[in-house]
Amino acid sequence: MLLAQSVTLENAHVRLEPLRPEHAEELAAAAVGLEHAWYTSVPSPVDAASDVAQRLAWQAEGHMNAWAVRRLDSDRVVGETTFCNIDQPHRHVEIGHTWLGLEAQRTAVNTAAKLLLLTHAFEACDAIAVEFRTHWHNRQSREAIARLGAKQDGVLRNHRLGPDGSLRDTVVFSILPTEWPAVRLGLQERLRRG
Repeated sequence: MLLAQSVTLENAHVRLEPLRPEHAEELAAAAVGLEHAWYTSVPSPVDAASDVAQRLAWQAEGHMNAWAVRRLDSDRVVGETTFCNIDQPHRHVEIGHTWLGLEAQRTAVNTAAKLLLLTHAFEACDAIAVEFRTHWHNRQSREAIARLGAKQDGVLRNHRLGPDGSLRDTVVFSILPTEWPAVRLGLQERLRRG
């Protein structure tokens, strides 16, 4: 299966639905209260529709595979995630452009979504590496990525300019196919424990 191919992914906690313009209203509601996160790219509630449109444009260009994250216990869309920087010839992909609303943070949602994405990447798409990137100052994201079982590859210093012109150092993590069985077991155990 191709990394850019649209597919619905689901387990007992979440359903990752191929992103559609119709998700914008629920995403706007989920984004309320996240305006303080200067070090990450969460759309403001008023920008949710344009954020969806941008992700779909990147998807049409073949660079991204975008999903809305639906929490099954509430049946609400609580965020977005993607396969991005897709390099199909080298079977390499990044999981990124991910954000979750306040109601989904520190719940099983992120673990369950990452289990679905990693299973799809390694087992359906035969990826040889799955990468994660985050802002140096986003300690919550860095800790969450490390808890997944990803290894830190390094820091890209002055990697990007932020919307306000500030310089961003980007921390790069990855998981390899040889690491995937242990990572999968760890994620499954975290979900089992609740």
